[in-house]
Amino acid sequence: METDTDLAPAVESILEAARERPGGNEVVDVDARSLPDAVARAEADGRVPVIAEVKPTSPTANGTRDDDPVELAEAMVAGGATAISVLTEPSHFGGSAESLARIREAVDVPVLRKDFLLREAQLDAVAADLLLLIVRFLEPETLADLVAAARERGFQPLVEVHDRAELETALEAGAEIIGVNNRDLARLEVDLETFESVAPEVPDDVTLIAESGVSSPADVRRMRAAGADALLVGSAIMDHGAGDSDVTENTRRLVEAEDDET
Repeated sequence: METDTDLAPAVESILEAARERPGGNEVVDVDARSLPDAVARAEADGRVPVIAEVKPTSPTANGTRDDDPVELAEAMVAGGATAISVLTEPSHFGGSAESLARIREAVDVPVLRKDFLLREAQLDAVAADLLLLIVRFLEPETLADLVAAARERGFQPLVEVHDRAELETALEAGAEIIGVNNRDLARLEVDLETFESVAPEVPDDVTLIAESGVSSPADVRRMRAAGADALLVGSAIMDHGAGDSDVTENTRRLVEAEDDET
């Protein structure tokens, strides 16, 4: 687990808020939609499996989008998104558990809860199909406990790593869905070579997701060539710098990237 001094100030602030955020009032029971099955359906349809992210803003975004979260999610699904990721962190990303609940009711694809979860009670804030656990912020024993607790509730845990050492920790914790974050949380810099360096070490039976830094069809093809089963894309779809950007078309151009080799 990284100490706060290893992290960018924005990330330190996010973690400080996460430590104070309460959990749910009762244990949730989830009948989850399968992400691996959704990925397989996308592949069979000739679509690149894209997990499109509803992210009103972020410390690295150029602005804020105030669109209704449900309308954004529906637009992403219309563009071919395989699943939807929803930020529920309120202080730095403008997210909420309420938005996720509304989105999950409105769409028929798997929905990922993306947040900074540090203890078991925080799993119970809202029902989702998947939830994010970040190796960098958790001790190995805590990670293993949270993976098990998530599965007991019906969640599919997506375990995020940034390097090979974190990958080993994720696998030891029993992770079956792994995301490789191309963004270094110590400096908030993005390098697509991060995924390319970690992917060869991931077992074939793991669903592997490339996270962060994918902004063009060429990036999609690069990550897919390196072994990505799916891609988690937020900013390139939300396009925070242009409030009227077409989320459906932004999603479609990535979903159809392998049809366009130019």
